[in-house]
Amino acid sequence: MAATARSTALQDGVVIGEGVVLDTRPASVASRLLAAVLDLVVLFVLGILTILTLGGLDVTLDAQTGRVVGIVAVAVVTLVLPTTVETLTRGRSVGKLVAGVRIVRDDGGPITFRQAFVRALTGVGELWLTAGSVALLCSLFHPRGKRVGDVLAGTYGSRVRSAKQVRRPAVMPPHLAGWAAHADVARLPDGLALAVRQFIARAPGLHPASRAELGVRLAGDLQPFVSPPPPAGTHPEAFLAAVLAERGRREGAVELERVRREQAEAVLLRRLPHGVPDPEA
Repeated sequence: MAATARSTALQDGVVIGEGVVLDTRPASVASRLLAAVLDLVVLFVLGILTILTLGGLDVTLDAQTGRVVGIVAVAVVTLVLPTTVETLTRGRSVGKLVAGVRIVRDDGGPITFRQAFVRALTGVGELWLTAGSVALLCSLFHPRGKRVGDVLAGTYGSRVRSAKQVRRPAVMPPHLAGWAAHADVARLPDGLALAVRQFIARAPGLHPASRAELGVRLAGDLQPFVSPPPPAGTHPEAFLAAVLAERGRREGAVELERVRREQAEAVLLRRLPHGVPDPEA
């Protein structure tokens, strides 16, 4: 039965490390190929502009300097530029932005410098030296469309161009409101918070056995970040919903206080020095 539940979940979407189905789907090979072609076009245009700019400067280089400049240019195009772009944009180059693709971690979170660097370093071999043939073959045969760099970095291409869904806030179970208000909730890892949020939203549509198993597993993962633990006998889904609702309430209160403080500071800044009449008064 567990295998059947897992198979059903896999058909619905991407299952992350915590065993929760994400709403995002892996991008198709065609979308990623389109993004790669668009990125190549952008690089080609930038290269032409760079050559025209250097030509206008009328700079003459000897053979040795020319080789050094060539090596640096290759390193910048194949390694430095992709790593920098994916790190700063959290996995979205120009081509990926147009094609509706984002590179994310296997847990659904944004990629870091390490993952971007591994992808770029691997791409030297599977993209540039083999004209993309290795990456294309790997993407065609991998169930989530990963290329070799994605496998080594622990990432995948996520489809972000989809119907926009309204995220409903978690509802606080009434019998846990008192406990949650006084509980100490530490900052949750991004992957765990995303997993709990997606599970609460999709729980009604999951297979009952899978729903129960994932609820218990996520509640166990969440308990180390909450003190004191919920009252004995609390249902795992009620515990998850209470933590999410309380986090949302506290974050909303912090944001409201920040806005109030900024408004008060703005009023003070608009005031004229003491003794100078205010025409707006």
